[in-house]
Amino acid sequence: MLACTVLQLSLKCSGLSSAFPKNRSLLQILPTGLTCVFTKFRTMDSNKQSQDSSSITTDEPMQDKNIQHPSSSTESNQTPSTDPGLLPGETVVREGKAAILFPNANEVFYNPVQEFNRDLTCAVITEFARDQLAQRGVRILVPGEKDRVVVQLSEDKNGAGDQEAPEQPEQEHPKEEEAAEKEYITATVGERCEQGLRVLEGLAASGLRSVRFALEVPGLKSITANDYSAKAAALIARNAQHNNVTHILQASQRDASMVMYEARGRKERYDVIDLDPYGSPSPFLDSAVQAVSEGGLLCITCTDMAVMAGNSGETCYSKYGSVSIKSKYCHEMALRIILHSLDQRAAVYQRYIEPLLSVSVDFYIRVFVRVKTGQVVVKNSASKQALVYNCVGCGAFHLQRMGKRINQGKHMKYSAATGPPVGPNCEHCGQRHQLGGPAWAEPLHDINFVQKVLGAVSGNPTRFRTSKRIEGMLSMVTEELQDVPLYYTLDHLSSTVHRSTPPMMQFRSALLHAGYRVSFSHACKNAVKTDAPAGVLWDIMRCWERSNPVKRERLSETSPAHHILSKETTLEACFEIREDANPQSRKRHLTRFQENPQANWGPKARAKAGGGIASELEDKRKQFQGKRKKPITHSSQLKSFPCKKFRKGACTLGDKCCYSHDLEKEAEEKMD
Repeated sequence: MLACTVLQLSLKCSGLSSAFPKNRSLLQILPTGLTCVFTKFRTMDSNKQSQDSSSITTDEPMQDKNIQHPSSSTESNQTPSTDPGLLPGETVVREGKAAILFPNANEVFYNPVQEFNRDLTCAVITEFARDQLAQRGVRILVPGEKDRVVVQLSEDKNGAGDQEAPEQPEQEHPKEEEAAEKEYITATVGERCEQGLRVLEGLAASGLRSVRFALEVPGLKSITANDYSAKAAALIARNAQHNNVTHILQASQRDASMVMYEARGRKERYDVIDLDPYGSPSPFLDSAVQAVSEGGLLCITCTDMAVMAGNSGETCYSKYGSVSIKSKYCHEMALRIILHSLDQRAAVYQRYIEPLLSVSVDFYIRVFVRVKTGQVVVKNSASKQALVYNCVGCGAFHLQRMGKRINQGKHMKYSAATGPPVGPNCEHCGQRHQLGGPAWAEPLHDINFVQKVLGAVSGNPTRFRTSKRIEGMLSMVTEELQDVPLYYTLDHLSSTVHRSTPPMMQFRSALLHAGYRVSFSHACKNAVKTDAPAGVLWDIMRCWERSNPVKRERLSETSPAHHILSKETTLEACFEIREDANPQSRKRHLTRFQENPQANWGPKARAKAGGGIASELEDKRKQFQGKRKKPITHSSQLKSFPCKKFRKGACTLGDKCCYSHDLEKEAEEKMD
């Protein structure tokens, strides 16, 4: 009892006693290990003394794929700290302008590969805030940003440009312009803006993303960093205090869906909602489309790519209402599946989506959509979705719209679509079709908005560490054909007819000579996105095959290659390279695709309460990983590995086999 009294007096002297509830025991509130460093809180500066922190602890893990065990982080991002707020075993991760405290265990984990995701999100929200706040009379000021070429006002004395607008004569109404300039409010990073945006991060874990918003995105009124785990909520509050952003950022410990359901009222809605879960976001989509404000921004991440890329079509349908299929265009198909799911759920509440930016990155996909309300526009939803017929032999695909709309003057007539667009078998190779979808069939991006983000990032390259990659990817996005869903891959076209792959520039030039459009795709390195029908592509491949003929006698009569090459060519392809075949992003040698930054850089293991790694994951790693950690320098070392053919009774080498035939030794190792 005496110890509790002493600690309470220390809290009162340091200005932190108000952070703890009066009706709870002090020992129930303090996190584990905090008592050993509690006396150090009195050395904290006066700014931290006046801020609140919640410290409720449980053994619940923080489920966030953006954080990972510190061993995978680069040394430049982690620094041991002597900060008095650090608990034993904690480290500091620095990313952007944020310095985040997190435990040195698998309770949370930091993944440096996801820094691109967070950088891109900060850039997108900044431009979204610029658009939205300009209508409220607020100009945002980004550090390091130069003046815009065209602004609404005559001149910006603060050094930050405003929304692009037609230039007006400066001398016609000088008094009105001066009055307008005085009424304009300037919002800077790290400061609370009363007319600013309200942001919700539903699954915040350590709060890294929210802290970065508070420190790097201007024009924010409030940020709610929510997590269901009490330990996560306590860590979020500590990180907000550590970065001096408690005047903007508030920690919340609730179910994310309930937080959004309770914000469905027009005055309670959030301007920006960010959902970055571990795996699928499907449980949160219904509440998210209701809780975002009119014209608000919804940011969604999906990391369950195995489901969305065709490995489990039935699971994809149960989560997103769409069947995924295994194909070369699976990554763009995944983007269209999540957009279809968002639009379908929004339509239930007479709302619809407008995709601003949709990207497939590394091991996940990320979409930024604007949500609006309008019963008339919602009627167009059916005609925006399409079924996909995919040939299992040659990979040719056709889209079938779910609905049909015809403009009849002042009225729009809606009817059911007619189809199917294909026969029972593929007209090119004779194989059957797979049916996938429905999927979003409209453009994936708002090019005007993407160009604003691209201009802001390229004009201020020191703002993010991944600026070069953002510039390269957004440049590719602006070059994509927006009205052409899905794509082919050049290596798959070549392997189908058993021929060497033609140079990409020659193949693209052949399509341009034939009168069709062609572009790359940010989702795949060898993608060919074109409005040319599949028959034209196979005509070009037949013309390419003439230079290196295939031995037809080796081809099976039922193979796709035999069917395709046996048909007559109706188009004579010209492979002379054209200047416009090479896009600007390729000419400028931009960083368009990410190389593997390090070994095992994927989404990582799910966090576990109390740290450590789940036992089933340990067993799986022992079974499939690290079999040959030591390099084999001599063939005699192979004797330590069992012979798979001998185990099946198919090895005929006997003692000459370089692998082990000792089954008893193998059984003993398995038992161990």
